[in-house]
Amino acid sequence: HQHQWHLNAILLTHSHADHAGGARFLREHTSCRVYAPDPECDFVRHPLLEPSFLWGGFPCAELRNKFLMASGCEAEPLSTAVLPSGMEKLELPGHFFGMTGFRTPADVWFLADSMIGEQILDKYPIFFLYDAAEYLRTLERLESLTGCRFLFSHAPIQESTAPLVRRNREALHQLLRLIAELCGEPVSFEEILKRIFDRYGMRLDLNQYVLAGSTIRSCLAFLKDAGTLAAEFRDNRLLWRTQPAEA
Repeated sequence: HQHQWHLNAILLTHSHADHAGGARFLREHTSCRVYAPDPECDFVRHPLLEPSFLWGGFPCAELRNKFLMASGCEAEPLSTAVLPSGMEKLELPGHFFGMTGFRTPADVWFLADSMIGEQILDKYPIFFLYDAAEYLRTLERLESLTGCRFLFSHAPIQESTAPLVRRNREALHQLLRLIAELCGEPVSFEEILKRIFDRYGMRLDLNQYVLAGSTIRSCLAFLKDAGTLAAEFRDNRLLWRTQPAEA
């Protein structure tokens, strides 16, 4: 009100509750339109999808919380046509299904959760990602990005993306190496999760179980598709093991 600004539209980078949580409040108070990339748009409209996806079924009440489930909000698909004049968008898949970044006419990039700051990685080495292969491709895209400033949700403002790309890439490779190491003998997902949290001196709760657990499952899928791991059932338990190196 002080600047006599009028909110016309919200451009959401993705649907996670810490990004989409305020959209309904702003829409109700300003009648603004809300845009989100596909398929994030469906998660904004139906926020129960996020904890359901993370849990792998209907989530218990403790998981239907404000950190994992925003208030539902009517949203429309984000397209280049709805962007303000001079603004560009960049697809940044990997962290979630269809995360998107934006470049302003002032050559400033808003890059959402595409990278995590070094201090956070030092404290919490397991960060959330949905698709490890797409995440690595997104890091390659970010490495060659040019601009005046680069803004992230969970990292300080950067004047160059390259140093943070290297740190985030190494953090993911470190996690992948650790998982492969823990699978030297057949081991269950639950045991892998426990050993990783033990290794880093971290404590599990239900939120961390689904968030870190989702990341680890995605990494297991990545390593299996790469031929590094094999999955087998023993006594009706799914076990993961490192594939023997070919002679």
